[in-house]
Amino acid sequence: MEQYKIGCRMERLKKMSGSGKSLSKLIKKSGAKLKRGSPDPIVTRLVIDSRRVTPGSLFFALPGLRQDGSAFIDEALRRGAVGVVSSEPRRFGNSKAVFVQADDPRLTLAKVARRFFGKPDKDIDLFGITATNGKTTVSYLAKHFLSLDGVKTGCLGTIGYDLVDRVLPSFRTTPEAHELCELLSQMRDFGCTRAVMEVSSHGIDQLRIAELKFKVGVFLNLTRDHLDYHGDMENYFAVKRRFIDGEIGTVPKKLVLNVDDTYGRRLADEHKEESTITFGTSKQARLRATDIELAPDGATFTLEWDGKRYLVNSPLIGLYNVSNTLAALSMAVLGDVPVEKCIGSLNSFGGIPGRMERVITGQPFEVVVDYAHTGNALENALKMLQEITPGKVKVVFGCGGDRDRGKRVEMTKVSTELADYCWATTDNPRSEVQEQIFDDMREGISDHSKIEFVLDRRRAIELALKSADPGDCVLIAGKGHEPFQEYGDTVVPFDDRKVARELLESMKLGGRI
Repeated sequence: MEQYKIGCRMERLKKMSGSGKSLSKLIKKSGAKLKRGSPDPIVTRLVIDSRRVTPGSLFFALPGLRQDGSAFIDEALRRGAVGVVSSEPRRFGNSKAVFVQADDPRLTLAKVARRFFGKPDKDIDLFGITATNGKTTVSYLAKHFLSLDGVKTGCLGTIGYDLVDRVLPSFRTTPEAHELCELLSQMRDFGCTRAVMEVSSHGIDQLRIAELKFKVGVFLNLTRDHLDYHGDMENYFAVKRRFIDGEIGTVPKKLVLNVDDTYGRRLADEHKEESTITFGTSKQARLRATDIELAPDGATFTLEWDGKRYLVNSPLIGLYNVSNTLAALSMAVLGDVPVEKCIGSLNSFGGIPGRMERVITGQPFEVVVDYAHTGNALENALKMLQEITPGKVKVVFGCGGDRDRGKRVEMTKVSTELADYCWATTDNPRSEVQEQIFDDMREGISDHSKIEFVLDRRRAIELALKSADPGDCVLIAGKGHEPFQEYGDTVVPFDDRKVARELLESMKLGGRI
């Protein structure tokens, strides 16, 4: 329901490119075939949700994991759809609507959307980033770097859709194909000639980016996540590879690959073109970081690139953020932005919401909110905080409902092994019973004396903050920038950063800190 409401808000704000296009032009060379009706009704909107259909809409009945769009064709027709695209032949009764049959309605949607919105990727250099962890940080950094030469650069991802002259709330990391093309079209209307976007595995597999032409494709890493959808790691990797290899469209003109990652090395072994930049700390990397020094307020390292060495002072903490910075610098290089200019601009970089974001109210210990919601991301965060924290590192974390159950064991194991104490709590339980999620998590406990299970997330954060001594660090992990909790079909306002700040202020007023 929340996604539907956000989608409606986006529609109210959107700027349509033209009054409509004829169906015959839209489906030309798309592989879809007109099976019934006039070939030339005027299509004014592309829709996949029958509730959003208005007269003039072309409704795409997409297959789904839980519901099939074909079940909503009658509703779409009642609301005034001029046509339906589906893989299943069906009777339309007395309706005058057009029926278009497509072997793969998702691919047809991608092709039609690109044409409907005037092929915006022809006017915008697309920089696509795919990974399990780090996509948002790299996208923010890359947008920062790619804007330094005065070129308007948009950014689409988990936190929001930044069209430069307008920012919309994000409801998917990678929007559906017609939404994506519309957003790119608006960017073009606002004068953008570059766009950075996060490319999720779901977005690849569900053909949301099909047909788009990317100037640069970026691969950061691959760790366990989404196996409820992909099945196993090789299938997960195969989906990511489809973007890098151009199997769902054109091959990106240039590539950026992380050779510190096992899967990144596999891709690098297959892509040795001069236009590929490999990055990392290993000698195999073309763009390399050496002499790394980590501190509580950032990192310092030497950048080796193109036969030159540069001293880099970054405000981002942790070794994995050194890697993220290398990725963004590689993208800037391929965008012809001078590397010296990028390095010099790091001191003005404003950071990323919910990514190692410090909550400061004058307390004598650190409080950090981070989006870490996989075993690998938690491991990276906890190891990094252990290195820079003089006292103890404590963590509040949870595991989402209706998602890969296998990673719950990993997350709990990592937390109890690396943190000094843990509070396991809720994190978007969705339709699952929280106690079942807790039971799965308990299987990963390595030390029962170091963990406490607390049903209420606010209470868990409160217990962690009250336990902290001067010099300690409390990591509140899992939700990052998210301002809500999901329970069944209900979305409840909840922002870790806001809650932590409120609790810290209350503790100060009560004389406890």
